[in-house]
Amino acid sequence: MSTNVLRTADGWWAVRGERAVPVPTKAVTTAELIADRAAVQEAARSDETGTPVADLVALSPVTTPCRVVAQMVNYRSHARDSGFTGDIPPAFFRKASGSVSGPAEAVVRPPHVRFLDYEVELGLVMGASLPVGTVVEERDLPSYVAGLVVTNDVSARDVQLTKTQFYESKSYPTFTPTGPYLALLEPGDLDRLPDLRLRLSVNGEPRQDRTLADMIVRPARALTLLARFQALDPGDLLLTGTPGGTALKAPPKAVEKLGALLPPAVKWKAFFRSQARNPRYLRAGDLITATISTPDGLIDLGEQRTPVTDAR
Repeated sequence: MSTNVLRTADGWWAVRGERAVPVPTKAVTTAELIADRAAVQEAARSDETGTPVADLVALSPVTTPCRVVAQMVNYRSHARDSGFTGDIPPAFFRKASGSVSGPAEAVVRPPHVRFLDYEVELGLVMGASLPVGTVVEERDLPSYVAGLVVTNDVSARDVQLTKTQFYESKSYPTFTPTGPYLALLEPGDLDRLPDLRLRLSVNGEPRQDRTLADMIVRPARALTLLARFQALDPGDLLLTGTPGGTALKAPPKAVEKLGALLPPAVKWKAFFRSQARNPRYLRAGDLITATISTPDGLIDLGEQRTPVTDAR
């Protein structure tokens, strides 16, 4: 059974229900904590009463700097929303690790961004090095993936679409809320991945709700494809894609064909004029809530609650 770990300014904590016990470790980084699993297990099994989790201020359980890599269009429902038909070629992009923020930290919208979007994603935290050329079979996954986290791949859609620039549009500070828990896995836990249910709401309104059964490229295959060109190390983070339900959706086919005939400046002006009427984009004062868990709660990555603010 997985063990949930929480990080605060005072160190690491093993979570036991509504209380948490300090982990007796000198680990500072996520990679160092993963290497000290014995200390985590000692805390999880101790007789200490612990501290109420509600009294702790959680930081991201993934420490930075680290590599942050993400999969693009990796859920069938998101592919439909994005206007894709047929086979979707696997694709990856990088995010700056400076975008990683805590599970209750505000998402800050830069002044030039009008269309701010959300994407709840399961994050895989590496527990071993993945050299270039590695082939990962399903049975090998526990050897490489140490834990799971809730992440939100926040996106500046006007930057992403007009510049075709994923790195910038998804790398502003606070654009990767992570946590609250790092679920450190036992080998059998990874068999439960298809049961994990991703949910995201804005101001209490459900926006995204799918299980990993909707995923196109599963983690073992994704790591194999990624390892063709990218090495990973312990503590690095792979975001595995988002289900349908984001604010951005592809325009109807007829509109898309008409737009292709227009000069780019005219096309984008018309597109964003229509998007300005879409109430689902994030605005200052919104509260994003995201969770990932199995139906029986044996794997539960906690609840992420991030308010949205405008940069001052």
